[in-house]
Amino acid sequence: MSTDTVARALLDLDVRVKLAANPATPSDILTFLARDTAVTVRAAVALNPSVTAAADRRLAGDGDERVRMLLARKLAKALPGLSGPTEREMRERTLGILSTLVRDEAVRIRAAIAVIVAAMPDLPRDIVLALANDAAVSVSEPVLRLSPLLSTDDLLALLHTPPHDATATAIACRSNLPPEVADAIAASADSAAIQALLANKSAAIMESTLDVLIARAENEPEWHEPLVQRPWLSDNAARALSGIVADHLLKILAERSDITPSVVAEIQQRLAKQLAKGVAPITRVSDEALMEEARYLDTMGELTEDMLLAALRAGDVRRASTLLAVAASVTLSVMDRAASLRSAKALVSLVWKAGFSIRAAGSVQAVIGQLGPDEVMAASASGGYPLTPEELGWQLDFLGCRRS
Repeated sequence: MSTDTVARALLDLDVRVKLAANPATPSDILTFLARDTAVTVRAAVALNPSVTAAADRRLAGDGDERVRMLLARKLAKALPGLSGPTEREMRERTLGILSTLVRDEAVRIRAAIAVIVAAMPDLPRDIVLALANDAAVSVSEPVLRLSPLLSTDDLLALLHTPPHDATATAIACRSNLPPEVADAIAASADSAAIQALLANKSAAIMESTLDVLIARAENEPEWHEPLVQRPWLSDNAARALSGIVADHLLKILAERSDITPSVVAEIQQRLAKQLAKGVAPITRVSDEALMEEARYLDTMGELTEDMLLAALRAGDVRRASTLLAVAASVTLSVMDRAASLRSAKALVSLVWKAGFSIRAAGSVQAVIGQLGPDEVMAASASGGYPLTPEELGWQLDFLGCRRS
């Protein structure tokens, strides 16, 4: 075929598309077609498995997002088949172009690559970390959840500096999550991530960590079912759960085989009493009703430190929180924030603002903040507050409430 004939044929769009899509088309023609003005031709080249490195590199910078998308998918899907020694050069070329595409400005291109390569066991570290640290959830979530190449240190770093709000939840869903990472998630205030962690039966959650989560679970009803369904529960954990979960979960708890018979008998007795009463184990009062009650008591001059301590001794965390909120003239959301932060200083400052003694502050830290004995801020040597008024005021500013 003469040069003129070829030139005339290339004026036909359909001819160019067919040539661009044909794996048998000579490489120099494919490289030429990669610069075609018609997006359909360049798209066909992007899909062609026989394209040269030069053509692929050109298409990686194509001005049309659709062309780059097709190229990204082709290259990502080709990676598993490029594992042998004879394909080493082609694999390096493919990975080089993918390294460019995982930083593409178009989120859907990065996401397309992430979905395909997320579970691959032999990607370069720079590609994995680029995807895992992507600020777009659709890009990083599959990698955070599935990539076997993210180490424990990588996961802890991602939790410390998350690329987006769903980071912890995605990591919590990983198979065989190590205990160090589970601890980091459990220590957070991210309720959704903790729920995902508890529902992940392959996650290695230490017994002490599970005990802390159960202690925090009274006001987190979404955690109750995954806690009851955990693969293993200690007798103490089962006993603690039996005091907060609804009757249908109490029945499941009573049927577990990993709890000693004596504890099972206790749970069965509790269930029988609840069923006889015809009520769930916990009768929850709305926050609005509790706040209204606390305001009424405050108006009548009956909202005292002893009343707060009585609620704390009874383990009635929500009532105690509302009593302290009203006494300190803060919203319940401020109380919730201090509790979720598990900040001893913040909780002590709220008790100080309410005008109560350091004795009440210790109980508030232990019950509302769920802090252990070694974490509770004790009284000063003189028996007063361990922080200066300036420090207490700063804590209140941090919580977003007035100091007065």
